[in-house]
Amino acid sequence: MPDVLSEALALPGLGWMLLTVIVAGLVRGFSGFGSAMIIMPVASTVFSPVGAIIFLTTVELFGPLPNLRSALHNGTRPDVARLALGAVFAMPLGVFALAHMSPQIFSWAVSVVVLGLLVVLMLGWRYHGSLTPPMVLGTGALGGFLSGSIGVAGPPVIMLYMASTLPISAIRANFLLYLLMIDGLMLGLFWVLGLFQLEPAIAGLVLTVPYMMANRMGAALFNPQSERVFRAVAYSIIAASALLGLPVWS
Repeated sequence: MPDVLSEALALPGLGWMLLTVIVAGLVRGFSGFGSAMIIMPVASTVFSPVGAIIFLTTVELFGPLPNLRSALHNGTRPDVARLALGAVFAMPLGVFALAHMSPQIFSWAVSVVVLGLLVVLMLGWRYHGSLTPPMVLGTGALGGFLSGSIGVAGPPVIMLYMASTLPISAIRANFLLYLLMIDGLMLGLFWVLGLFQLEPAIAGLVLTVPYMMANRMGAALFNPQSERVFRAVAYSIIAASALLGLPVWS
């Protein structure tokens, strides 16, 4: 274990990962989502595709815990349960795709999904109908597949809820609860399938404390009355992630 810890701390680019994790924690604490779209482009330059997802899920599993109590109070638990149920069924298919994916295809897939989300949201698409159980279940399944294959579970759920008329406090809470369950499911599935890697997990644990502190700071900045600011921050996060994650920069 000491040797693995030393190797994890000696990883090239760990300093950049620390800065990235702090920014991602601020964003996650404020908006309830967005950290994967910030961390994954950087993590994919340090780790293998599987290692990058393990690093992300390890960091994210503990970081949002300080905000869990308020999320349970503000979220719509039946919707979160349906999202998680859909993810349980579809996530193994995503992990199977990940295991057969080259790093180049992995990088392009992350960028294309994030960029597609940006375009749809910036075009102003909004869903004004009710969020039916089958719609929420299907959205969770798509998010689970994307989580297993490219480590970005948020886009389908973000598209559904950011385009809905739900209160911002409920949207933010649903994001946090759904992504927390996704992270737990992912680590468990990787362990069962024999894909778990210790080095990125330890690196993730090392950076959990600054991520958790940044989460608390981001949550303190959140104002449920500032919907315009919330949406502007969310769209800016997606835009920056889409541009910085393009493989043409490497």
